[in-house]
Amino acid sequence: MPRSTLVAVFATLALAGCNQAQSTQAIDRLKPCTGDDAPADAYCGTLKVYENRATKQGRQLDLNIVVIPALRADSQPDPLFFLAGGPGQAATKLARAVREMFRRANSDRDLVLVDQRGTGKSNPLTCDRDDEDDSLQAAMETAEQTLDRLKTCMAKYDADLTQYTTPIAMDDLDDVRAYLGYDKINIYGGSYGTRAGLVYMRQHGDRVRAAILDGVAPTFMRLPLFFPRDSQRAFDLLVKDCESDEGCRKAYPNLGQRMKALMAKLEKDPPTAKVIHPRTGQTADVKIDARILASILVSTLYLPTASALVPAIISAAERNDFQSMLALGFLGDGGDAGAMAIGMQLSVICAEDAPRNSAADLAKEAESTLFGKYVMKLQSDACTFWPRGQVDPSFYEPVKSDIPTLVLSGEVDPVTPPTWGEQVAANLANSKHIVIPGTGHTAGSTGCGQRLMREFIEKGSAANLDTSCVARVQRPPFFLSPAGPDPNRAGVVK
Repeated sequence: MPRSTLVAVFATLALAGCNQAQSTQAIDRLKPCTGDDAPADAYCGTLKVYENRATKQGRQLDLNIVVIPALRADSQPDPLFFLAGGPGQAATKLARAVREMFRRANSDRDLVLVDQRGTGKSNPLTCDRDDEDDSLQAAMETAEQTLDRLKTCMAKYDADLTQYTTPIAMDDLDDVRAYLGYDKINIYGGSYGTRAGLVYMRQHGDRVRAAILDGVAPTFMRLPLFFPRDSQRAFDLLVKDCESDEGCRKAYPNLGQRMKALMAKLEKDPPTAKVIHPRTGQTADVKIDARILASILVSTLYLPTASALVPAIISAAERNDFQSMLALGFLGDGGDAGAMAIGMQLSVICAEDAPRNSAADLAKEAESTLFGKYVMKLQSDACTFWPRGQVDPSFYEPVKSDIPTLVLSGEVDPVTPPTWGEQVAANLANSKHIVIPGTGHTAGSTGCGQRLMREFIEKGSAANLDTSCVARVQRPPFFLSPAGPDPNRAGVVK
């Protein structure tokens, strides 16, 4: 065997040993997970940090950590850190789904999930109803009732609510990286996780090998200021796509005008309808107003497979039949209601977004939109009394970096449409922005998005990615009847 070949072999073996040691160091800090949230072969643990990182005094928090080790013995030394959305989502509760989403990456790299302070098991700032009432009436409490509940929770939290901002949390995350022994990491952020990822890139960019930003919510987004505009855009695209489809156009003509008339009707004279609880089977009389319809429809627009039902739901609602609408409203609500920590969400939004939104700005952006008076109004109202942390003015400046970055956007995303990805990518020198057609919030959930992410992580570069799958993605076909879509038109989601 030539000397040059021997040198290459020994170098490879040495690197493999180094990589395995890197993974072993992380695992040695943790213990095998015993709960139901994580995969059976995952490792769990905590890292203690000061709630007030500036003073390093007083209350301490145990950050909850889950590591899913790489499958290969000669794994790469740079793991993939998953940054959850919301804000308020618990990363570790998504461990099983994350593993499926990044199964190929997990063959070569550890997957690391950390419950951001205020979420999951990291001093969660949840605010669920105190009772166990699973009735429809309780599920659809009024805005006033929700705000009263938030005030009660706020008074009971064992927390300084000004210490749960994104910059503080990203310093926590770097402590976890160091604690687990990783020198460089890759990051995936979805939705609010993109804001967290951008902040981490600014504060600890020397530790990032590559980043994926999926459904971009930058620091300068000013939630919920542009949400009415962006959700209206998503609904207008749905109407346009329905009108462009012969079957949908015939089944639901003039859909846009009909929705406008329906909203006006529900605002003026909301009906009381007899409906069945989608989970319990309980029958109840419930008043359906425009706020309820707007909330459910905007949430449905996040997911094109669900929004395929929107024309049928509008048609049924015109006949005072709200059963299918409520069924969509409860979609995904039967799992873990505590997974979204509304207290942490408010601590982020009220510190980072609300101070830059005037009442006049909010009113102006809501004008001429169907949903503007209702989307995220609860958060805006809560920010009038929620304690506000401080962020440096530089927080709102665009993040500039040469870190290899893949930016993904869903074409029909109602909250983080492609325009936000464009603005962020313009300041990232080694980035590539890909818009996936017919796709809603977080494009990485599609088969095409997963292929793009897999190749990007393997290369550590956004250059020369095979994007051929993008052209094969389209919106799922609309439901034309209770039997489903036109069988002659099968949507392609690859």
